[in-house]
Amino acid sequence: MSDNRSMTLRGVIAPILTPFNQDHSVATDLYVAHAKWLFEQGCAGIAPFGTTGEALSVGIDERIAAIRALIDGGIDPARMIPGTGLSNVADTARLSRACLDMACAAVLTLPPFYYKGVTEDGLYEYFRLLIATIGSDAKILLYHIPPIAIVGVPPALAAHLRRDFPEQIVGIKDSSNDWENTRALLEIDGLTVYPGSELRLVDALGLGAPGCITATANINAGAIARVVDLYDQGDVSSAQKLHETVKRFRKLVQEYAPIPAQKYLLALATGDPRWANVRAPLMALSDEKGRELAGRLDDASRDILNLTY
Repeated sequence: MSDNRSMTLRGVIAPILTPFNQDHSVATDLYVAHAKWLFEQGCAGIAPFGTTGEALSVGIDERIAAIRALIDGGIDPARMIPGTGLSNVADTARLSRACLDMACAAVLTLPPFYYKGVTEDGLYEYFRLLIATIGSDAKILLYHIPPIAIVGVPPALAAHLRRDFPEQIVGIKDSSNDWENTRALLEIDGLTVYPGSELRLVDALGLGAPGCITATANINAGAIARVVDLYDQGDVSSAQKLHETVKRFRKLVQEYAPIPAQKYLLALATGDPRWANVRAPLMALSDEKGRELAGRLDDASRDILNLTY
């Protein structure tokens, strides 16, 4: 397996939460402030409008405007990989083209997820048409999340697409929660593979992954980034020890609804109640559950409650 990977964002990438005002419009002031804080915490990049960013509850024009607001607010687009996956070529290509025209590093793209039981040939044809529609300068990070999308991008398809479109298919985010699937993807020559969780981060780094794209980076970015730093410094023992703390936080958040739970913690930490807002069909975490979660944080994680932008 070659270690000549196509992406350069090494470390933790946060699929940034999308804050909403009381009227449920995107709160761009909080969005920019949170993005800046994530980079201060050590994030290598951010992925606006992934699953954690409630992407499928946000319109195309809203996404474009919000990404523009991040750039206008001082966020480097070369450190952004926006989610653009919709259920048809035309809309996905339009959104992807807009992001690439804003100089984003790449786009994070779901397979077409509405029709189930489709063949790998059908999925290949979809991505072939998508690349042709976006243009030859397309930079696509495939998004494999079968627990939610049902339709996935198995390793054989990822390898086929990478082989036929090496300049356009640059990587994959694997949110399968299946370590054997991640291992198989890491064997694909030249394909950048970001696990969608920090739970096997040290193992993934050992097999050539550059880091991970993980929801809990919205809260715990500093510790996750430090695991990668320690590993890169050759202090694997310390990386593994810190990794155990990182995993405990992840597992705690997973016991709750992860998106509303993290938003509740940010509302508590910043004192801005807008952070607790979610878009339907999601529902905000109850005060009872939010206080319970906050009370269960360990000493290291409790630092988040002192957050100021």
